[in-house]
Formats: sequence, C-alpha cells, structure tokens
Amino acid sequence: MNVRRFWLAATLVIYLALTSYQLGLPGLHYDEAREAGVNAMEILTGAPISAFRSAGFTIGGRTFPLMVQDYIGALNVYLALPFLAVTGIGVPNLRILPILSGLLVLILVERSISEWCAWRCTAVKRSERNIADAPISLSGLLAVSLLAASPSFIFWSRQGIFVTNLTQVFVFLCIWQAVRWLRLGQPRALVVATLAAGLALYAKLLAIWVIAPLALLVAGAWLTRRQRGVAAPLAPRTLIAAAIAFMLPMLPLLIFNIQSGGTFASIGGNLRQSYYGVNNLALGDNLATRLGQLVQVLRGDQFWYLGDVFTNQLAPWLAIFAVIVGAARAPGMVLPPLFLLSAAVLASIFTVSDLFVTHYALLQPLALAVVGVAMGAVLLAPMGEAAPAQRQRRTTPQLQVSHLLVSALWLAWIAIDLTHTVAYHRALAHSGGLGDHSDASYHLAYHLRYNGMGAPLALDWGLDATVRYLSEGTVTPIEIFGYTSPDAPDADFTARLTPFLENPNNIYLLHSAGATVFQGRASAFFDSVAAQGKTAVREQAFTQRDGTPLYEIWKVQP
Repeated sequence: MNVRRFWLAATLVIYLALTSYQLGLPGLHYDEAREAGVNAMEILTGAPISAFRSAGFTIGGRTFPLMVQDYIGALNVYLALPFLAVTGIGVPNLRILPILSGLLVLILVERSISEWCAWRCTAVKRSERNIADAPISLSGLLAVSLLAASPSFIFWSRQGIFVTNLTQVFVFLCIWQAVRWLRLGQPRALVVATLAAGLALYAKLLAIWVIAPLALLVAGAWLTRRQRGVAAPLAPRTLIAAAIAFMLPMLPLLIFNIQSGGTFASIGGNLRQSYYGVNNLALGDNLATRLGQLVQVLRGDQFWYLGDVFTNQLAPWLAIFAVIVGAARAPGMVLPPLFLLSAAVLASIFTVSDLFVTHYALLQPLALAVVGVAMGAVLLAPMGEAAPAQRQRRTTPQLQVSHLLVSALWLAWIAIDLTHTVAYHRALAHSGGLGDHSDASYHLAYHLRYNGMGAPLALDWGLDATVRYLSEGTVTPIEIFGYTSPDAPDADFTARLTPFLENPNNIYLLHSAGATVFQGRASAFFDSVAAQGKTAVREQAFTQRDGTPLYEIWKVQP
C-alpha cells in the first residue's frame, strides 16, 4: 500500500470512529423518524403503512410510500430496511445507513477531485492523464482529511437522515462521472452521471442547487472541447441512454404528483413567501443569511443542541486565503469548482420552507472540496511539465514559504476541528442532546408504551413520528394541532379538539412552554377545557438532563 492509499484508508477509519461513538445520542429527531424510521418500521412489522399523502404503489393490499415529503423521496426508507431487519428497530440501528453514506461521500469526494486533477492539473504526467482510474491526488486527500475531522460533517453524518445526506452521495457520484466523461469520453460515464443526477433530485429536490450549474459547466466544457476538435461527438444512443437514466429515478416523483400533486402545490404555494415566512423576493437578505451559514458550517458552531458550542475561527479565513492563492496560481484548476459552489449558494436563497442551516449539509463537502483543490494548486505549483531548469526557477523562496504556510494552516485547521469534534462528543455525553434532539423523547415514548397510552393526542409538531418509531408502533399519537400555519391554530382546531374532551381517559401531549414549535395550540387547548368547565391536569413531565422541561402529558378532568 503506497502512502496516499494509506492516508486515505486511515482517514476513513478515523471518520468511522468519530461517527460511531455513542451513536444513540443525540436523541432521535422528528425528521429522522418521519423520513425513514416510521415507514421502515411499519414495513418490517407488517403494520399499516402511513404513506405520505396516501400516495404510493400497492402490493398485496399495502401501499408503499413514493415520497416522505413533497420534495424528499423515500430512498432512506428502503435503504434502511436491511439494517433494521438485521439489527432491530432502534436509533443506532437507523443511523448505520447515514454513517455509511458519509463514508461513501468521502470516497466520492476523493474520486471527484482526483478525476478533476487528472484532467486539469499540469502536475499530472501526460502518460497518466488517459488512464481509466485517476490516481489518488494530494488535493483529494487534503479535502477528505478536512471533512473527516469536521464537526459539521461528522455530526450531520451521524444524523444524516435529518439532513438527507444521500444527496451528497449522488451529487458527488454525478460530479465524478461527469468529469470522467469529459476526461475520457466514455459514454458509460455520462449515463452514470445522469442516473446519479436523477437519484440526487429524487433524494431531495434541493440537489438542483448543484446539479443545474454542474450541467451548465459540463455542457460548456464539452462544447468548448468539441469546437477545438478534442471531444468526440455525442452518439444519439448515448444521449437517449443518458436521458432514460436521468428520468428513471424521477418516476416515483412523477407518479407521486399524478396521485397527489403535492410537489407542485408545495412549490407553487410558496414561490413568493415560504411556509415559515421567508420572503423569496428579499434576495439580498437571503443571500446574506446563506453566506453567513456557509461561514458557520466551516466554523462548525451550529451544534448548540449537542450541549455546547465550539468555534473554529481559523477555518473561514484559511478557506478564503487558500482559494485566493490557489486561484492566482492555477485559475483553470480552482475557478470552475469555485463557480459551482458560488452558483449553488445563489440557488439556495430560494426556499419553500425556511433558510435552515441544515440545508448546507449538501454544500459543506463541496466547499471543502474547493478548498482542497485550491490548497493542492498551491502545494503542487512548482511541479509541472516545464524543463527541469524552468521548474527550479519557479521554486522560489516565496513559493516555498507559501507551501509551508498552507501546510501549517491546514494542519492547524485539522487539529482544531478534531479537538472540537471530541469536545462535542464530551458535551453530548453530558447533555444527551437539547430541544428536539434531546434523549428525553426516549423516556416519553417508553412511558407511553409501558403505561398503555397507545393513542395520545398530539397538540404540537415533533411528537408523533418520534414516539411511533421509539415505541415500535405500539403508540400512535393522533395529530390534531393542524399544519395550516405554524404561527396560530386554524379555525377548525377547536372543533377537532372538542369531541376528545368528553372522554376523561384521553391523553394530551404538549411541549413545555419554552419548547413549543407550533404556536397557539396549547392556549387554545386550555381555553377549550375552561370553556367546558373542566380542569386540565398535568400528569407527567419529561425534562432534558439539565432539568429543562420539554414534554408534558395532560389529562382533562370534570
């Protein structure tokens, strides 16, 4: 095993160690349960399947889901099945899938960058440029090492279903194969690239942030090379195969919309203002927010819910320095991937939900890939195809200083991120997670399950799917809070609630006052109880490990 293969293997082992430790923490987030766990559990246990919008394909009288949200496909559901079937229904069991997805991302990032270097880097010998498998590049190793130490990548990969990290896998598979097609002209590579693009979009539609500008870059590069006579023409059968490969993964999305129209309704109904109130016409404000989030994921300080916050102040400045110096040294190497990242950031200022920082789980590996390419451009600057005398003249003292500086700063970045990743694990072991990520949800689910409370009434978002998965389907909360608006209950809320108030045995689930997500439901509940001359009694409360109230169980008495 040569040095670069050993470096890559060691990096992957470190990643697995950092992501696998205390895998049951933080607590199961609602999105992890809703977008994979619940449906997978229902399929495996034979329970009725709660397909999103009741849209799906029916086999043996059971309707299997096509989507888990209007813009998120059901891939996580089906990919999680073998892991849960073998290891059982549980939180660490569910998280095996996203951890392995993150491992694939690291490999695909290295392959994408190395493919790019094999095509565009002057440091690569001519004899190596047309070989089928691009050699492992220094740039790829630099980027992968940064990712494997990064708190953002580590902790988002641990809860990868929460951020749909499958998009990372397919996006980088697409990038790798698209560059491979440009380098070698293999029709198979183009077909695989379009298949990966379709899978990325089906996994989550926001993958279009990268897929669309990547398609423009690849098309432009091919046309330029075609005009210069160095690219072969596209055979009609290759184009047809690529189009079919792109459309095949999109068929479930198409069928879902034929059955429900959900995606079109979600996008069309949130064009001007999103569901959570983001003004999509406020381009400047939204861009400022997104740029701040890009800096934040480089610093790794968005994980307040792990119990503490640790900030790598060096990372953004080093990224800027590396990109500027790298672009000056090798613009042809650095500027195209930088354009791809910039275009993705611009595309991200539009949303149908909110400008969540978790969306940048897709762009964080791309950002570090750009940094890796830029650093590699600096470190490989004196190596080229010039004559030995010319190379010697190019190896100036200033260049040697820049090599030492970039190497030292890269090592400092790695050291700080590794320290912070370990510190986050320590904080998490103490806190158990905070808010919607608290392990208090485990105690809530087990209390409901083993006290025979099988059908509680959920008066807030974030309770149903988590409890259903953790109780293995023995507890099925009934959501009556209404999704019309997160800011206030809809006009029919009281009418939905009133019939349940007649039965004193009914159980009501609420978040504590400071943890409420959908506003106004709790006060409307207490008002309705008082209007009937009854009394609401809190039966049980569940707190975070630090004693902060989080979940409450209520009953109504005459």
